[in-house]
Amino acid sequence: MRDIRVASVQFQHFPGDKAANLERVRFFVEQAAAAGAEMVVFPEMCLTGYWHLRHLSNEQIRALAEPIPDGPSSIQLREWSRQFQMTIGAGLIEATPNGTLHNSYLVAMPDGGYACHRKLHAFIHPLIQSGDQYTVFDTPHGCRVGVLTCYDNNIVENVRITTLLGAEILFAPHQTGGCRSRSPHAMGPIDPALWERRHEDPAAIEAELNGPKGRGWLMRWLPARAHDNGLFLLFSNGVGVDDDEVRTGNAMILDPYGRILVETGRAADEMVVADLDASLQPTSTGRRWLQTRRPALYAPLTQPTGKERDTRVVRFED
Repeated sequence: MRDIRVASVQFQHFPGDKAANLERVRFFVEQAAAAGAEMVVFPEMCLTGYWHLRHLSNEQIRALAEPIPDGPSSIQLREWSRQFQMTIGAGLIEATPNGTLHNSYLVAMPDGGYACHRKLHAFIHPLIQSGDQYTVFDTPHGCRVGVLTCYDNNIVENVRITTLLGAEILFAPHQTGGCRSRSPHAMGPIDPALWERRHEDPAAIEAELNGPKGRGWLMRWLPARAHDNGLFLLFSNGVGVDDDEVRTGNAMILDPYGRILVETGRAADEMVVADLDASLQPTSTGRRWLQTRRPALYAPLTQPTGKERDTRVVRFED
């Protein structure tokens, strides 16, 4: 890996309006290019919208879906990638040739290459199926990148395997914060009226975004994912009202020690930019710990306990 400047974006998407969302992406791609970034990461499902999808009929959700890499949104992202000589990651609904739908994340690269991650723990709509492969790939920037989408990052094994497959940088696109949870000390709903009054009273909504329902929750686990695996981590998230929930933004970039290089807590569409110092990675705590693993002891990780349940059950029925 070499030193590289990267960017992470939070923005409030327009539900179901891919054209409007692509315009927001274009705006921030231009901003990232002006800032000298070589990579820019956008949120999960930012091109289609997210939380409203659970209400859509099968016909409506299929109408939003596109093939990757030859659908119109993919073509546009790949064109911008070549134009601005920048790697761009953004989320959408993928329609496969056999008719399966996925919550997918397209990474377009300036040499014409691309990667597509299918969320491993999908739950937003019955037609959207979970992926079954990890996504780790080389980039023309001299670094190896992995992608895990939102809930994928909750499962520690997913991040460790992504690291073992060679990832040096992790793209972590989300739509999170402000979620209803059965865990009494994890997140919780935010009053949408606070978001609507964000210009008159920014302190009130930003206290929520940066409190236990947003940043406070992220700080319980997100730095650990970076630290324990010696990863640079680019966290991108939605912000603002998303159907009946409020996303908390908190776009940030972390180093391999789990330290925050840059972040935002503003109640607004925002981009953060950081320079990644490649020299930090080889001697980071997590990378040194990887060298002392004892895989022969880890067979229980692959054995079902009988307690496993589908993500949809855990996320909705509980």
